[in-house]
Amino acid sequence: MKSTMHTEPEIDQFENLINGFMEKGYGSCDDFLEPELINGLRDKLLALHQSGEMHPAGIGKNFDYKKNAEIRGDVIRWLDEKNCDPQEQLFFEKLDRFVTHLNSTCYTGINGYEFHYAYYAPGSFYKRHLDRFRSDKGRQFSFVIYLNDNWQETDGGEISLYLGNTDTRLSPVAGRVVFFKSDKTEHEVHIASGRPRLSIAGWLKKI
Repeated sequence: MKSTMHTEPEIDQFENLINGFMEKGYGSCDDFLEPELINGLRDKLLALHQSGEMHPAGIGKNFDYKKNAEIRGDVIRWLDEKNCDPQEQLFFEKLDRFVTHLNSTCYTGINGYEFHYAYYAPGSFYKRHLDRFRSDKGRQFSFVIYLNDNWQETDGGEISLYLGNTDTRLSPVAGRVVFFKSDKTEHEVHIASGRPRLSIAGWLKKI
Protein backbone atom coordinates (compact mmCIF):
# COMPACT_ATOMS: atom_id res chain seq x y z
CA MET A 1 0.00 0.00 0.00
CA LYS A 2 1.09 3.53 -0.75
CA SER A 3 0.84 6.38 1.73
CA THR A 4 0.12 9.85 0.34
CA MET A 5 -0.77 13.24 1.82
CA HIS A 6 -4.36 13.97 2.72
CA THR A 7 -6.32 17.22 3.06
CA GLU A 8 -8.32 18.54 6.02
CA PRO A 9 -11.75 17.76 4.49
CA GLU A 10 -10.52 14.23 3.84
CA ILE A 11 -9.40 13.86 7.46
CA ASP A 12 -12.93 14.90 8.50
CA GLN A 13 -14.34 12.10 6.32
CA PHE A 14 -11.98 9.57 7.88
CA GLU A 15 -12.79 10.76 11.40
CA ASN A 16 -16.54 10.55 10.69
CA LEU A 17 -16.13 6.92 9.65
CA ILE A 18 -14.00 6.04 12.66
CA ASN A 19 -16.12 7.96 15.20
CA GLY A 20 -19.30 6.40 13.84
CA PHE A 21 -17.76 2.97 14.19
CA MET A 22 -16.64 3.68 17.77
CA GLU A 23 -20.00 5.13 18.80
CA LYS A 24 -22.52 3.00 16.87
CA GLY A 25 -20.65 -0.06 15.68
CA TYR A 26 -20.48 1.18 12.08
CA GLY A 27 -19.27 4.23 10.20
CA SER A 28 -21.00 5.85 7.23
CA CYS A 29 -19.91 8.77 5.10
CA ASP A 30 -21.56 10.28 2.03
CA ASP A 31 -19.60 11.74 -0.89
CA PHE A 32 -16.48 9.75 0.03
CA LEU A 33 -15.28 9.93 -3.58
CA GLU A 34 -15.61 12.74 -6.11
CA PRO A 35 -18.65 12.43 -8.43
CA GLU A 36 -16.38 12.14 -11.48
CA LEU A 37 -14.58 9.18 -9.91
CA ILE A 38 -17.85 7.51 -8.93
CA ASN A 39 -19.05 7.90 -12.52
CA GLY A 40 -15.82 6.42 -13.87
CA LEU A 41 -15.93 3.41 -11.56
CA ARG A 42 -19.60 2.86 -12.38
CA ASP A 43 -18.83 2.91 -16.10
CA LYS A 44 -16.02 0.39 -15.55
CA LEU A 45 -18.28 -1.95 -13.57
CA LEU A 46 -21.03 -1.79 -16.20
CA ALA A 47 -18.53 -2.41 -19.02
CA LEU A 48 -17.18 -5.48 -17.20
CA HIS A 49 -20.69 -6.79 -16.72
CA GLN A 50 -21.66 -6.16 -20.34
CA SER A 51 -18.59 -8.00 -21.60
CA GLY A 52 -19.29 -11.04 -19.41
CA GLU A 53 -16.24 -10.55 -17.19
CA MET A 54 -18.14 -10.74 -13.88
CA HIS A 55 -18.96 -14.09 -12.28
CA PRO A 56 -20.84 -15.49 -9.25
CA ALA A 57 -18.84 -15.37 -6.05
CA GLY A 58 -18.31 -18.47 -3.92
CA ILE A 59 -19.16 -18.70 -0.23
CA GLY A 60 -16.33 -20.19 1.80
CA LYS A 61 -13.83 -22.50 0.16
CA ASN A 62 -16.22 -25.01 -1.42
CA PHE A 63 -18.14 -23.31 -4.23
CA ASP A 64 -21.55 -24.82 -5.09
CA TYR A 65 -23.44 -22.62 -7.56
CA LYS A 66 -26.90 -23.90 -6.63
CA LYS A 67 -26.33 -23.62 -2.89
CA ASN A 68 -24.57 -20.28 -3.37
CA ALA A 69 -27.53 -18.85 -5.34
CA GLU A 70 -29.85 -19.52 -2.41
CA ILE A 71 -27.74 -17.19 -0.26
CA ARG A 72 -26.49 -14.49 -2.64
CA GLY A 73 -27.23 -13.38 -6.18
CA ASP A 74 -24.48 -10.93 -7.09
CA VAL A 75 -21.74 -11.31 -9.66
CA ILE A 76 -18.29 -9.89 -8.98
CA ARG A 77 -14.92 -8.98 -10.47
CA TRP A 78 -11.85 -8.50 -8.27
CA LEU A 79 -9.90 -5.26 -8.48
CA ASP A 80 -6.15 -5.51 -8.99
CA GLU A 81 -4.03 -2.86 -7.30
CA LYS A 82 -1.41 -3.35 -10.02
CA ASN A 83 -3.94 -2.54 -12.74
CA CYS A 84 -3.12 0.64 -14.65
CA ASP A 85 -6.77 1.73 -14.80
CA PRO A 86 -6.64 5.40 -13.68
CA GLN A 87 -10.05 5.35 -11.95
CA GLU A 88 -9.16 2.30 -9.89
CA GLN A 89 -5.77 3.81 -9.00
CA LEU A 90 -7.49 6.92 -7.61
CA PHE A 91 -9.76 4.68 -5.54
CA PHE A 92 -6.78 2.76 -4.14
CA GLU A 93 -4.91 5.99 -3.36
CA LYS A 94 -7.86 7.26 -1.31
CA LEU A 95 -8.13 3.89 0.41
CA ASP A 96 -4.41 3.93 1.24
CA ARG A 97 -4.80 7.31 2.88
CA PHE A 98 -7.72 6.04 4.96
CA VAL A 99 -5.79 2.96 6.07
CA THR A 100 -2.79 5.10 7.03
CA HIS A 101 -5.05 7.35 9.13
CA LEU A 102 -6.86 4.37 10.69
CA ASN A 103 -3.58 2.72 11.67
CA SER A 104 -2.05 5.91 13.05
CA THR A 105 -5.08 6.85 15.17
CA CYS A 106 -6.44 3.43 16.20
CA TYR A 107 -3.35 1.18 15.98
CA THR A 108 -5.27 -1.41 13.96
CA GLY A 109 -2.25 -2.85 12.14
CA ILE A 110 -4.01 -3.13 8.78
CA ASN A 111 -1.45 -4.05 6.12
CA GLY A 112 -3.52 -5.26 3.18
CA TYR A 113 -6.92 -5.30 1.55
CA GLU A 114 -8.98 -6.92 -1.19
CA PHE A 115 -11.86 -5.41 -3.15
CA HIS A 116 -14.28 -6.41 -5.88
CA TYR A 117 -16.95 -4.85 -8.04
CA ALA A 118 -20.41 -6.21 -7.23
CA TYR A 119 -23.41 -6.21 -9.57
CA TYR A 120 -26.79 -7.18 -8.13
CA ALA A 121 -29.36 -7.66 -10.88
CA PRO A 122 -32.95 -6.64 -10.04
CA GLY A 123 -34.35 -9.21 -7.61
CA SER A 124 -30.91 -10.24 -6.30
CA PHE A 125 -30.01 -10.33 -2.61
CA TYR A 126 -27.42 -11.52 -0.10
CA LYS A 127 -28.88 -13.13 3.01
CA ARG A 128 -27.77 -12.26 6.53
CA HIS A 129 -24.13 -13.20 7.08
CA LEU A 130 -20.73 -12.34 8.52
CA ASP A 131 -17.84 -11.38 6.25
CA ARG A 132 -15.12 -13.34 8.05
CA PHE A 133 -14.85 -17.10 7.74
CA ARG A 134 -13.48 -19.28 10.53
CA SER A 135 -10.78 -20.42 8.13
CA ASP A 136 -9.69 -16.85 7.26
CA LYS A 137 -9.06 -14.56 10.21
CA GLY A 138 -7.31 -11.89 8.14
CA ARG A 139 -10.40 -9.80 7.42
CA GLN A 140 -10.71 -7.08 10.06
CA PHE A 141 -13.03 -4.42 8.63
CA SER A 142 -15.62 -4.49 5.86
CA PHE A 143 -15.74 -1.46 3.57
CA VAL A 144 -18.43 -0.86 0.92
CA ILE A 145 -18.80 2.10 -1.42
CA TYR A 146 -21.90 2.49 -3.59
CA LEU A 147 -21.90 3.54 -7.25
CA ASN A 148 -25.64 3.87 -7.92
CA ASP A 149 -26.70 6.96 -9.86
CA ASN A 150 -29.78 8.86 -8.62
CA TRP A 151 -30.87 6.09 -6.24
CA GLN A 152 -34.29 6.53 -4.62
CA GLU A 153 -35.64 4.97 -1.42
CA THR A 154 -38.31 3.24 -3.47
CA ASP A 155 -35.56 1.41 -5.39
CA GLY A 156 -34.84 -0.75 -2.30
CA GLY A 157 -31.48 -2.51 -2.17
CA GLU A 158 -30.63 -1.32 1.34
CA ILE A 159 -27.95 -2.89 3.48
CA SER A 160 -29.14 -4.00 6.91
CA LEU A 161 -26.59 -3.92 9.72
CA TYR A 162 -27.65 -6.09 12.66
CA LEU A 163 -26.21 -4.46 15.75
CA GLY A 164 -27.52 -5.93 18.99
CA ASN A 165 -31.28 -6.06 18.61
CA THR A 166 -31.43 -3.31 15.99
CA ASP A 167 -31.72 -3.45 12.21
CA THR A 168 -30.02 -0.35 10.81
CA ARG A 169 -30.80 0.13 7.11
CA LEU A 170 -28.80 2.33 4.76
CA SER A 171 -29.67 3.06 1.13
CA PRO A 172 -26.93 2.42 -1.47
CA VAL A 173 -26.68 5.99 -2.78
CA ALA A 174 -23.72 6.95 -4.95
CA GLY A 175 -20.60 7.90 -3.00
CA ARG A 176 -21.79 6.52 0.34
CA VAL A 177 -19.33 4.38 2.31
CA VAL A 178 -20.27 1.89 5.02
CA PHE A 179 -17.53 0.63 7.36
CA PHE A 180 -17.90 -2.07 10.03
CA LYS A 181 -16.17 -5.01 11.78
CA SER A 182 -16.00 -8.08 9.55
CA ASP A 183 -16.18 -10.70 12.30
CA LYS A 184 -18.85 -9.08 14.48
CA THR A 185 -21.46 -7.32 12.34
CA GLU A 186 -23.98 -9.53 10.59
CA HIS A 187 -25.50 -7.80 7.59
CA GLU A 188 -27.80 -8.38 4.66
CA VAL A 189 -28.37 -6.92 1.18
CA HIS A 190 -32.05 -6.49 0.37
CA ILE A 191 -33.65 -6.84 -3.04
CA ALA A 192 -33.60 -3.92 -5.45
CA SER A 193 -36.65 -4.71 -7.54
CA GLY A 194 -36.45 -2.35 -10.49
CA ARG A 195 -32.79 -1.66 -11.27
CA PRO A 196 -29.32 -3.15 -10.72
CA ARG A 197 -27.44 -2.32 -7.54
CA LEU A 198 -23.75 -1.43 -8.01
CA SER A 199 -20.92 -1.25 -5.52
CA ILE A 200 -17.29 -1.89 -4.68
CA ALA A 201 -17.01 -4.09 -1.60
CA GLY A 202 -14.05 -5.47 0.27
CA TRP A 203 -12.05 -5.94 3.42
CA LEU A 204 -9.20 -4.28 5.24
CA LYS A 205 -6.91 -7.08 6.39
CA LYS A 206 -4.03 -8.20 8.54
CA ILE A 207 -1.93 -10.41 6.31
